[in-house]
Amino acid sequence: MKFGPVPVRDALGAIVAHAVKQGDLILKKGVLIGQPEIESLRAAGVASVVVAQLESCDVGEDEAARLLALAIAGAGVRVEPPFTGRANLFAEVAGVLEIDTKVIDAVNSVDETITVATLAQRKAVAAGEMIGTVKIIPFAAEKYLLEQACAASGGKALSVAPFKPKRIVVISTILPGLKPSVVDKTMKVMASRLAPAGATIVGDRRIPHDAAALSAELQSIDPSGSDIIVVFGASAITDRADVIPAGIELAGGVVRHFGMPVDPGNLLLIGALGAIPIIGAPGCARSPRENGFDWVLQRLLADIPVTRRDIQSMGVGGLLMEIVSRPQPREGALLPVPARPDSIVPRSDIIVLAAGRSTRMRGPNKLLALHEGKPLIRHAVENALAAGSGSVMVVTGHQHQAVEEALAGLPVQFVQNDEFADGLSTSLKAGVAALAPECRGAVIVLGDMPLVGPGIIRRLCRAFDEYPGTRAVVPTALGERGNPVFIARALFPAVNQLSGDVGARKLIDAAGSEVTEIPVDDPGIHRDVDTPEALQQLWAENQ
Repeated sequence: MKFGPVPVRDALGAIVAHAVKQGDLILKKGVLIGQPEIESLRAAGVASVVVAQLESCDVGEDEAARLLALAIAGAGVRVEPPFTGRANLFAEVAGVLEIDTKVIDAVNSVDETITVATLAQRKAVAAGEMIGTVKIIPFAAEKYLLEQACAASGGKALSVAPFKPKRIVVISTILPGLKPSVVDKTMKVMASRLAPAGATIVGDRRIPHDAAALSAELQSIDPSGSDIIVVFGASAITDRADVIPAGIELAGGVVRHFGMPVDPGNLLLIGALGAIPIIGAPGCARSPRENGFDWVLQRLLADIPVTRRDIQSMGVGGLLMEIVSRPQPREGALLPVPARPDSIVPRSDIIVLAAGRSTRMRGPNKLLALHEGKPLIRHAVENALAAGSGSVMVVTGHQHQAVEEALAGLPVQFVQNDEFADGLSTSLKAGVAALAPECRGAVIVLGDMPLVGPGIIRRLCRAFDEYPGTRAVVPTALGERGNPVFIARALFPAVNQLSGDVGARKLIDAAGSEVTEIPVDDPGIHRDVDTPEALQQLWAENQ
């Protein structure tokens, strides 16, 4: 491929490498120059243009991306039609992502012009989730390099092991100090963990915290009706001779490994009773927050065996959160959670952030892009209004008039953020500053997330009522936090200390254990439409 400036007379059949703007003439990057373009360039007085000229040994960027994506796509993976030299890969089913990392490294080592990026190995993914992308950096790939890359793939390097409708028996050991409500909540969290995989709890068994009692309970389980056994101990497992491992071995089972290099999740045990896997759950598994228990459970739900070696290899990336007992200095001291007198009618408002410059969209305002005949921002705001949780405020900035016109007729309050160019924090500050004094907290909704339904917003507000002392509520899907989020009034003063392109996530991370996570079966909480690729995918799903 030849690249560089050429006289307009020699540009026929070439590709515009850099957009041309001259008077009323606009030729976008990537346009194939034909005779009409030649005449337009001449009429505008343009003498030369920077182009890419493909040669016989080149494969165009879209075709090259498509061929390589098909070469690496395995079971449970679909390849979307390529555009601008990119072919995205998506999970066809919910399951666990399996990657031949050596193959991906080999492909990326062929040449700098050919790249493949994926999500993390063994990540749980939802059906329809983007799991990888092939990007050809220039406008074409040399044929021999593309052939090397496809050959290096060695077949199917990217696949999804689908979740199976497993039947789970949960055994909870009980001590006098353990409240039944704790076990009830644990079961509720467990059911939420299993829902995305289509798995179900077929046994909820509660027994004394005693090795003999556990042994008897394990031996009573019908192996034909159970696929996985999970044991929640009334106290944490601290040794291989402790109650849970002792009970497993007394029942004729085996303990394959105790402990894991994932924090939280260190005190996890894996074993088996015959062919049935057993997980001795760490205490953190009672919380919906992602921990090492999720990593093991998700693999078993997808029929991926978990060995001692697998556990030992989880250390890199295994530090999932800051440990409360080892606090770090944090910016922005948090105020005590204020009491909520019964005499005050609780109110939670909704702030929709719609002031950004859409820089990742590379030109147009993402919020004004149409989806099902309506701008993305209108979808987001209509969902916020449908939640019925409080007043809806829209913070505008970039192209504020166009955004307001897109929301014409909706009962919302507009707040203009004149400092939107300084980053997301300025919009969050503007929204919080405009809230009514009686507002107990606010749901922060991102304007580029049209798939977040009103039910998610209602659940965030309800969770704030259900868990006293909560400073923030965050939805999770497949163990990962998403948006929107609820922040309590106790966090409002800390909002003013934010700067730059930083949003509520920093405040929530700082709130530590005072954050409530609610598992939801909705991958929409991770879907922000902020790139041309994401918009194309949204359109493709609705064709």
